Amino acid sequence: MQLSRSILLWMSENNFLKREIPKLKFVQKAIRKFMPGETEHDALNEAVNLLSEKIGITFTKLGENIIQISEAENVKNHYLDLIELIKKKNLNIELSIKLTQLGFDLSEEKCFAFCNELADSVKNKLGNTLFIDMEGSAYTQRTIDFYNKLKTTNENVGLCLQAYLYRTETDLKNLLQENTKIRLVKGAYREAKEIAFPKKIDVDENYLELSKVLLQSIKEKNSRVIFGTHDEILIEKIIKEGKYLNLSKVKLEFQMLYGIKNNYIRNLVKRGYKGSILIAYGNSWYAWYMRRLAERPANIWFVLKNIFK
Repeated sequence: MQLSRSILLWMSENNFLKREIPKLKFVQKAIRKFMPGETEHDALNEAVNLLSEKIGITFTKLGENIIQISEAENVKNHYLDLIELIKKKNLNIELSIKLTQLGFDLSEEKCFAFCNELADSVKNKLGNTLFIDMEGSAYTQRTIDFYNKLKTTNENVGLCLQAYLYRTETDLKNLLQENTKIRLVKGAYREAKEIAFPKKIDVDENYLELSKVLLQSIKEKNSRVIFGTHDEILIEKIIKEGKYLNLSKVKLEFQMLYGIKNNYIRNLVKRGYKGSILIAYGNSWYAWYMRRLAERPANIWFVLKNIFK
């Protein structure tokens, strides 16, 4: 299983495969498991159905590491138009952005201006939270510093942290000293064993320990926390810990990707917990798709089965 994950993560970074694999028809068919379509309109149509089931929705436009600042401005304008569209339809949808898609590698100053404009628009027009995704470990400290700076001008911003990094325990405790919105995930990039837990069992254990810290912050500070995982065993352990702390069910929020165990999210919502689904869209889906498969290599067999039905 570990070998399968390593191969998939290598494939996600290979430039030749990035260029050629998306052209294959059976791959284009398989991607529909994880996204309702490539446009924001596809995402909106599906979001309406899920919102009717009292499931929360977060949107993210796929793509990262753009090479011209004009591309970053186009992404920013796309999100501003999307915010207007969400407002017009009167939908409660949150957004999650990648900094490298907004010029982080090219001009941190302009990236900050773009993100500040987006956060302000989200606050004034949607009244909810703009989340910042965490990318590879080379960006971790820069992203945390960027987030802390952005939070001084916009309180309605949240940050994603990755449980597979050794440093996350310290990062989390530092961030929670102030009012911070956190989405905790396991992590899906290829990282060296010197900085990240190489074994799934250790990642799971660390995720649970970090979750206990977050649950305590919910209890003491009423923090906004999203537990982003498809691991039902972990979720039930978090729920058990929440009961021990006497936390209300609505204080526990779980998020999964579109197309993965979404019936389980429905079940959590019926049980009284908060559940949400992250819907990705866009045509730059290859690297993201391979990382999704790497998170749970058993998904490969699910995809193959559906391709050849």
